[in-house]
Amino acid sequence: MPAKPDPRKILDEAMQLEPTERAFVAETLIESLDLDEDFAISPEWRDEIRRRCADIDSKRTILIDSASVINELREKYTR
Repeated sequence: MPAKPDPRKILDEAMQLEPTERAFVAETLIESLDLDEDFAISPEWRDEIRRRCADIDSKRTILIDSASVINELREKYTR
């Protein structure tokens, strides 16, 4: 029987991906859990979530890592 993959190694490799690729991996992993919903989500919110995910997947929305956003804000407001 083959050895199970090492989760730490998988995470280390995933962290080398671009932010949009990491988001795709994270989204896919979360969806794979197929958890029962403990809370109600309105149809409007569900549609909005799907729209946002589709925008990210199609690259209509570009994700920016938090360090870049913070640096940009620091530059803007510390002049």
